[in-house]
Amino acid sequence: MGKKKFNMFDSRIINNRLKMKYYRQLTEIYVSTMEWKNMPDTVDVRFLEMVLFREGAAVFFRDEDLGYLALRMVEAGQYNLYDNPTVRYGYGTNYYRSERLTPENSVIIWNTYMRTPSFQDAELYACRLYEYDKIMDMNIRAQKTPILIACDETELLSMKNVYMQYEGDYPVIFGTKGLNPKSLTALKTDAPFNADKIYQMKTQLWNEALTSAGISNINTNKKERFVVDEVTRNLGGTYANRKSRLNPRQQACKEINRLFGLNISCDFIDIDSELIEKDFYQNAEGNEGGENE
Repeated sequence: MGKKKFNMFDSRIINNRLKMKYYRQLTEIYVSTMEWKNMPDTVDVRFLEMVLFREGAAVFFRDEDLGYLALRMVEAGQYNLYDNPTVRYGYGTNYYRSERLTPENSVIIWNTYMRTPSFQDAELYACRLYEYDKIMDMNIRAQKTPILIACDETELLSMKNVYMQYEGDYPVIFGTKGLNPKSLTALKTDAPFNADKIYQMKTQLWNEALTSAGISNINTNKKERFVVDEVTRNLGGTYANRKSRLNPRQQACKEINRLFGLNISCDFIDIDSELIEKDFYQNAEGNEGGENE
């Protein structure tokens, strides 16, 4: 048997790339929203955030030869009364493994208070966003070919060739002399156009994904002005999700600074936050105490 010919437009390849597109976008958002300051040059902050995103924890320590490092962590030994491993090891992609680490010479950096990675959330939203895109694609395609062709079995191949010309936007459709138009029946399926509604749902889902990552957004389709209470509620979920990842990093900074005499800090980067909040509150202040227009 010959090898199957590779088709770059195979639907399975397109579907996989579409899902990976959303996963890459959300991954970039998760790993680029934390700003570490005064971190030693020997620590790769991008690698640190990728480890936290994928594995949920990293360990900060000082290697006698390489200096300060923040690497993947392997837990070992017993746990203390706060469920922290009393023995751990740091390891790198190049098979580097640290010496035995303890709370006296290392600090664990957790991704969240639940000590879980974030990649699962990114995967979930990527799959759901992909589903909305496929539904929209199918609905839009149905507007182009909303017909069902009935014909004799002997003319099935001819009808497929005719349809291929129709699908290919031929200005003229050619048929054989033996083609009997009277034997054909074309039934319109009249598929309703609802891609615009699906797109609104997809936009809300994307905003929900941003909220989950702690990114400010207007997660509503409401067209009227906002009141102050609505502004607070909309941004409250965003800030709560942001703090769930920021607080463990800031706590780790305090422990690192105390243990090693450094001055490391971490904060959340959201360049659109002030603009969105300003827009929220301008609308709210213009309508506070009155009804929505």
